[in-house]
Amino acid sequence: MRSIHYITTFLLSVSAVFAETAKAEEPMPIPEEVYLQDAIDFALENSLSILQAKERIEEQYGLIAEVRSNVLPTISLNSSISEQDEELAGPYSTADNWSVSLQVRQAIYGGGALSAGLRSQKALEKAALYELQAVVEMTIQEVKTRYYDVLLQRDRIEVEEQNIELLEEQLENTQSRFDAGSVSNFDVLQSQVSLANAKPALIRARNNFRVAVAELKRSIGYVKTSDHVTKTPTFMGELDVMIRDYDLLSSITQALQQRPELAQQELIIESSKEGIDVARAGYRPTLDLVGSYSYRRSYETIDDRFDNPEGGWYVGLESTWNIWDGRATRGRVVQARSQVRQAELSLTESKLAVELEVRRAVSELQGSAELVEAARQVTEQAEEALRLANERYGVGSSTLLDTLQARVSLTEARNNQLQANYSYLVSQVNMERALGVTEYNFVDEE
Repeated sequence: MRSIHYITTFLLSVSAVFAETAKAEEPMPIPEEVYLQDAIDFALENSLSILQAKERIEEQYGLIAEVRSNVLPTISLNSSISEQDEELAGPYSTADNWSVSLQVRQAIYGGGALSAGLRSQKALEKAALYELQAVVEMTIQEVKTRYYDVLLQRDRIEVEEQNIELLEEQLENTQSRFDAGSVSNFDVLQSQVSLANAKPALIRARNNFRVAVAELKRSIGYVKTSDHVTKTPTFMGELDVMIRDYDLLSSITQALQQRPELAQQELIIESSKEGIDVARAGYRPTLDLVGSYSYRRSYETIDDRFDNPEGGWYVGLESTWNIWDGRATRGRVVQARSQVRQAELSLTESKLAVELEVRRAVSELQGSAELVEAARQVTEQAEEALRLANERYGVGSSTLLDTLQARVSLTEARNNQLQANYSYLVSQVNMERALGVTEYNFVDEE
């Protein structure tokens, strides 16, 4: 797989990506021509789903920093000042006091919770990267499907336009023959009705194309403004099909090894197991090294003077051991173990779902391949049937109705062939997604 981002540079670029996408008032100009790869590249930088997944990685970095702070020293500065009415103060007490102290605390032993918590968060960090990988693959799957839909609707417009052009030629030919007295007015009326019946299909095809373009823009995260509502680029590419065969058993094995969702859940299990050690830390004592320096002064009521200055340092060890907590720690351990078991069951369920997804993808791909071949043969037969119908009508051995029916059959066959090619390409995309095949890798496997 081709890596488009190394992990170190990828996370540094997240803020830059957001800075660009935040300028909704200045969207990227719509180009004159768009290829499938252009749509994919744009989605990788602007898809809202991908941007949300990147933010979840940032969240994990914040959680790791928070957990790591527990093993680092803390420094705190404390100060206080107080004043008391002299009438309330005793003969040897102070009316005014102030103090400043600086304290440093370093955790030495946390019952195992410190290291386990850090390992848990690191596992979740990598799980977030696998989540991003899965989101990227799903986004690419959607973008490809939407792009192929745009090509399908574009080609359907062309088929319907060709059909109308042929029907217009047929009407002109029939009108000429009627003027010459070789056909009746009934043939002219039939040609006019056939032409009128073909126009709604073209209108529907154009509307479906506009909807498909809008869906593609949504999938890639394109922000529309009033200046970019009506402009539509030329979408490049064809619905060309190359039949491929997949072995079911090897495909299932490959999917179980490559799907990022499964790797993500395995890391969640690893993190949950560390959570058991975090919970067990409640059974053990904690030990901190503490050092401080304090300075304070008092204002005495006896001689009305500041004196009695005090300052000094303190170093010591502080330990806490919660010997009996009412079985609260036991409850947390039970919860942690249950979370591990739930994660394991979820992984098993996901593996079954992946296997079913692969089986369905293989079956749909095989069915789509058969439809492609059948539609190709029908189109060839319909083209030949129309040619023969035109020849027979030209010599008067068949009726106009036969020619019109052959033309309708050809249009239907061409549309069916486009649909078959589209279905196969979408099935191919779904197959790649089921296998976890991608050119874009966001996870450092080391």
